Amino acid sequence: MAALKRHDHRNVIQIIDIYSNDFVDYPDIDKSAANNVLHALDENKQLLLGLDVTYRAWQLVGKGWMYAPLRWPLVKPFADWFYLLFARNRYRISFWLTGTSRCMNRDCHRK
Repeated sequence: MAALKRHDHRNVIQIIDIYSNDFVDYPDIDKSAANNVLHALDENKQLLLGLDVTYRAWQLVGKGWMYAPLRWPLVKPFADWFYLLFARNRYRISFWLTGTSRCMNRDCHRK
């Protein structure tokens, strides 16, 4: 998210932490679902999920070409499957990469 915001020179993207007080402004987005899969509302208030969010966000800052292949019809099903696999295991993957656990007794959370 920090890299995305660094490229957002026109401030077209608003990032809301689901654990912040600002999240109450989005009652139509389920916090639990948003914790499992990336959610966004586009400029028309249409809900985007997962890699569609990633692609659209980078597209808005002029770097959509980096993620466009993930939305190609033949690649999209595999990319979405991999994204969901990653999303379900992100705390474990984060531990492998950083050595810092976000899970205690199978209860994983944001630090």
